[in-house]
Amino acid sequence: MSRRLPRWVIALPVALALAGLSGCGSGGPAAAPAAGSSSAAGGGAEEVTVFAAASLTGTFTELGKTFEAAHPGTTVRFNFGSSATLAQQIVQGAPADVFAAASPATMKTVTDASLAASPVTFVRNKLQIAVPKDNPAKVDELKDLTDAKVKVALCAEQVPCGAAAVKALDAAGLQVTPVTLEQDVKATLTKVELGEVDAALVYRTDVIASAGKVTGIEFPEADQAINDYPIATLAKAPAGDLAGQFVDLVLSQQGKDVLTKAGFEAP
Repeated sequence: MSRRLPRWVIALPVALALAGLSGCGSGGPAAAPAAGSSSAAGGGAEEVTVFAAASLTGTFTELGKTFEAAHPGTTVRFNFGSSATLAQQIVQGAPADVFAAASPATMKTVTDASLAASPVTFVRNKLQIAVPKDNPAKVDELKDLTDAKVKVALCAEQVPCGAAAVKALDAAGLQVTPVTLEQDVKATLTKVELGEVDAALVYRTDVIASAGKVTGIEFPEADQAINDYPIATLAKAPAGDLAGQFVDLVLSQQGKDVLTKAGFEAP
């Protein structure tokens, strides 16, 4: 006569099998590693987040690739835009590791909030008049921008390229009425590239980066409106070690070579 086994004896092997499957990863998700840490099983990917002025887009993108090649498994993520906007985002708590600004004033917003210490000026930049290749308004000098028939784009005054434009125009004793005020230098240059305006005041580096889409015109008052670019690691950087190493790359001879090739000047 057969004897019935207790239910717990039957259930035990099933439970042990399920437990073994769970240990192999088919159960609930494993706890995520802490930000900026490496996975114990083979060194998981790390990230460093860099907030940088729009005028640094080309050079920093190149340096980011160099950094990733030297740090396998690491990703450099960029947030390019108006330095004033980026500074406000950092103050409001946006997670970032490095801030590279287009002016000391925008960096000061961050240092005043005790979110960065000891910024270092790494390059300087100055303005040019950007015109379309065919220069339909026949702009030759800064004074030509005061002509009501010439459509001019400027950066908004609260962003570094706009503040520099105001300083240059004041130095020349000129008043220009723009048809548009843009939030960063890339947007301002785009107005010229698309033929929507006859001229714009943008950085020399952005004219070079346009790869011949626009023509740049030097003017003497630009020397009185040069912008210093500071860079700093952030106090609450999730990837503090990587942040410092990225700044070191920017300040290195390799970084200087990339920046000067793009038209930036040494500080």
